[in-house]
Amino acid sequence: MRRLTGSVGMTVLALSGAALLGMGAIRAQTLLAQAQAQVQGAAQGAAQPVQGQGTPGQAAGGRAGQGGRGAPVPGGRGGPPPVPRKHLLVIGMTRGFHHGSTSNAVATFWKLGKESAVWDTEIKTDMEWVTKKPAGTEAHNLDWFDALALVNTTGDWKLDGEQKKALLAFVHDDGKGLVLAHAALDANYGWPEYAEMVGGWFQAHPWGTFDAPVIVEDPTFPAMRHFPARLFIHDEMYSPKNWSRDKVNVLMRLDESQLDYTKPQPNSARADKDQAIAWSKMYGKGRVFYSSLGHTNEAWENPDVQKMYLEAVKWAMRRTEGSTTAHAKVN
Repeated sequence: MRRLTGSVGMTVLALSGAALLGMGAIRAQTLLAQAQAQVQGAAQGAAQPVQGQGTPGQAAGGRAGQGGRGAPVPGGRGGPPPVPRKHLLVIGMTRGFHHGSTSNAVATFWKLGKESAVWDTEIKTDMEWVTKKPAGTEAHNLDWFDALALVNTTGDWKLDGEQKKALLAFVHDDGKGLVLAHAALDANYGWPEYAEMVGGWFQAHPWGTFDAPVIVEDPTFPAMRHFPARLFIHDEMYSPKNWSRDKVNVLMRLDESQLDYTKPQPNSARADKDQAIAWSKMYGKGRVFYSSLGHTNEAWENPDVQKMYLEAVKWAMRRTEGSTTAHAKVN
């Protein structure tokens, strides 16, 4: 006998047993047919959404139109297709000073992409994919990616002419994104176009790693919104050269009123005392973000720093909007 579940199913079993005990055959068959009809009706009713609950692929509790059905969600039944993931290339190669936090930093970008589902990540510790030449097997070139994150990529990268042209075109002509973390500013001093693209070069870290007094100059920028207007951040803050406030949107700077200018590293602090530590800018059609944060392993474990780089990548990939307009100092 086929097993039926629920109260209606128990009715069917009871009636079947009653027929065996001597109930009139015609009466038993009539009641049994009625019970089976109830089973079929209950099954059909279970397939219909309960008002206010929605169906799979619809927001629970949503009410979008008659019947109380939830609004369709991307990728769900009856909803629009899911938003395709972007592609991020993260490079952690160092040819100059090697930072011990580099592995932690590279892994953080991978984790942020996976958890947010905004991008997938390819990780390299060389510059082989910085090219427009066709790639073989499962390799890629720059054309595959929507943004490039450079993590502590110090020193002379020794790119050939084609690679330099490809990287500049990736941002300037293709409109792709560039995110630079900490020591990516300490690179390619013989390549002026690199400094023009990223906003400057590393000059020094006048106060080393310390509790840096920070002013957030553009709290509307996506990567800055979660920070208070003024705060202290324990990290190593770079002082840039070949840099001009007129060419970037300063997002964060050191509060010069709280810096000890009697004890910086010799000849390392900027004469104008304009110590920007994060900025956004355009390079041609592409978006560029730089932050000095990320010297220590502890920095990459800081949720606020992780949030900053998450939002920076999203902005560079054009998932969000934020200013690149230069402005005077904000206090």
